[in-house]
Amino acid sequence: MIEQAPVIVLTGLILTVGLFSYFLTPKEAGEEGFFNGRDAQGGAPGLWTLVLSQVTTWIFARSLMTAAILGFYYGTPGALAYAAYYLSFLTGGLIVDQLRFRHGYQSVQDFLRTRFGVTGVTCYNFVIALRLLSEVFANLLVVGGIFSVVIGADMFGGLLSTGSIDDGGGLAMVILAVIGVGYSMLGGLRASLKTDVMQMLVFLAVFAVAFIALITHDSFDFMTALKAEGTSGALPGWVLLAVAGLQVLSYPLHDPVMIDRGLIADRRRTAWSFVHAFWISALCIFGFGLFGVQAGILAADGQGMQDVWQQMFGPWVMVAVNAALIVSAISTLDSTLSSASKLVVVDMKVLPQTISSGRLTMAAFMVGGLAFCFYGSQDLFAAVAVSGTASMFLAPVILFSLFGGYHVALWSYLVSFAAAIGGAVLYFLINGKKALGIDAMAMMRVEHKYTALLYICIAVLVIGCGAFALGASRQKTVSPVMSGNA
Repeated sequence: MIEQAPVIVLTGLILTVGLFSYFLTPKEAGEEGFFNGRDAQGGAPGLWTLVLSQVTTWIFARSLMTAAILGFYYGTPGALAYAAYYLSFLTGGLIVDQLRFRHGYQSVQDFLRTRFGVTGVTCYNFVIALRLLSEVFANLLVVGGIFSVVIGADMFGGLLSTGSIDDGGGLAMVILAVIGVGYSMLGGLRASLKTDVMQMLVFLAVFAVAFIALITHDSFDFMTALKAEGTSGALPGWVLLAVAGLQVLSYPLHDPVMIDRGLIADRRRTAWSFVHAFWISALCIFGFGLFGVQAGILAADGQGMQDVWQQMFGPWVMVAVNAALIVSAISTLDSTLSSASKLVVVDMKVLPQTISSGRLTMAAFMVGGLAFCFYGSQDLFAAVAVSGTASMFLAPVILFSLFGGYHVALWSYLVSFAAAIGGAVLYFLINGKKALGIDAMAMMRVEHKYTALLYICIAVLVIGCGAFALGASRQKTVSPVMSGNA
């Protein structure tokens, strides 16, 4: 028999947060507010608005659940590996500072167009469009999973993958999609910045309740948790930590949600927003990873993470855990949609630069994300690994062009791009076991897919940086440096 109370509470939470988000949303943002996040007087948001917005857009539902599942299977190394991706805030802050205040550009596309022409921009736009679409898909998927679990169908029984979405989970995803796209269409990036603050405070409140319940539980011991190796052994977790270390340079540049928030305020405020966002988000992610670590310690043979949580906490603490996931999903959707509209309308100029075009783009990305939920892959970490590998073509761009200031031949950029996309496709085949009839793991002679991912990342970096080294001119380029700290 289905427990009705948790379902009602979680459904009410979605509707309540959506309603408050609607009332907080500026109804007349104007194009500057809709696409660039500025207020009616053209002013930039304050420091802590930026910080909380950055944090809530990176502590999204997929990330929280993935951190917990990695902790469950690989212990503390797995949780640390995912938390290491949040070093992207520090590398992202350096990238934004170089882009804006050394080279004088207000978008990544303008920088790439100057260095690598239309071809370079097209390659970049292709990768980040897939990134944004995957974020819509992944966050909706977690909410569908939560309702499927509450109703009785455990979606998270397999390793970072799911079973089928039942009718209740599917309906929850559709409701969240309608609410998210509804208020996002009203105010764009300006709406996202305003609602992110409220949503982050709600998230921190419900997460604090759940975390206190974890650390005060009779079975929890912090030192034991730190030494935990998970249900599948710690080695894959350490391998993923190395993967994160290789991807963390390029990862932020392919995330337009992060970059967009680095293009609004002055230099000092922008820099501190990245620093504060790093430590807050990394602590939250590792804290949620401990839920998975503890479940792995207590799990009997064949017992799933959600089952252990139910035994540990009971229904109402589980409501708090699931509420944290749902609020994080809502807060990420509006940010993803606002960045998608800016990408298509302002950066790619596919549609006229009007608010109507931005709203049309938001609707298209939401529909696309829903389609992936029902017909695409339901592996939560795969989206991170594939997009992170694809983004690695940007690592030599950052090292040679952005930091080094060298002029580099277009062929070098294309070689790096081809290597990264090839690596991402190869990992996709590996993750799909024998997708398209190809046993990629057997071809690479590795026993674990994360070991294969590490080898792929090393190869992509070597090929890309080698191509840039060969194609770099001794004469450095001169950028239109901006005066002052605009």
